Amino acid sequence: MGSLTGRVVVVTGASRGIGKGMALALGAEGAFVYVTGRTTTPGSHPLPGTVGETAAEITRRGGTGVAVAVDHANDAQVAVLFDQVRQERGRLDILVNNAFSIPEDLTEPRPFWEKPLSNWEMVDVGVRSNFTAAWHAAKIMVPQKSGLIVAISGYVGVTYTYGVVFGTCKSAVDRMARDMAVELQPHNIASLSLWQGLTFTERANRNLARNPEMKKLTVTNPLIGCSPEFPGRVIAALAMDPDIMRRSGGTFITAEVAQDYGVTDVDGKVIPSLRAERGAPIWRPIA
Repeated sequence: MGSLTGRVVVVTGASRGIGKGMALALGAEGAFVYVTGRTTTPGSHPLPGTVGETAAEITRRGGTGVAVAVDHANDAQVAVLFDQVRQERGRLDILVNNAFSIPEDLTEPRPFWEKPLSNWEMVDVGVRSNFTAAWHAAKIMVPQKSGLIVAISGYVGVTYTYGVVFGTCKSAVDRMARDMAVELQPHNIASLSLWQGLTFTERANRNLARNPEMKKLTVTNPLIGCSPEFPGRVIAALAMDPDIMRRSGGTFITAEVAQDYGVTDVDGKVIPSLRAERGAPIWRPIA
């Protein structure tokens, strides 16, 4: 039995990328994981991965994976997801807000006025979607007087990275997690934000292969990168911490939390913090 056996988890945006990695890591600890995403058919997206494949791999690793097709820009679909969780499991222990709409030109070095206005979609699925999912999750967690809501963010919250809308989104996510913590504190529910650095997702690997010059940048230097499962291993440790409320409201660098709990990457690597190079979180725990 894993450390999270019996725990019910929702990971949004987990067809591939960081979401998939976190879902696999949490499932490997025995959790019952609902995997959401839009991709259900192999080959229908330029990058590999579907919600069904992620859920199946979770089950192979010892957890229980359930694939749910959800477009997090669609409030009705999100509501159906949480109704399913409530009806099937009767509780929710962890929500990982990871879903994010990444435009294909995100990493292109052009100013905001030369990129399409449609890049604002990052706010719709990346900020508003976090709020919507947390709104539904809180309605399950508050009556049970327990729960953990984690927002996936990054150093971009304080340091210019790729573009205006991207930074705006991650700054908002950090503040949202903090203010949710204030209102959730009386109900023993923790809310916090985690800063990821370079993560070797399918997209990141593709971009590094296409643009070798990216490897020379601090943001995308492969020497500091981690696997997509690394943040999931950290979230598992957070979920098992009996004093998790002392962290509620804070924004944390994933690599530093990992060191606090003695968590390494899947290959045993200690992931470095880029606090000195890229900046420090603004929001401290409310406790």
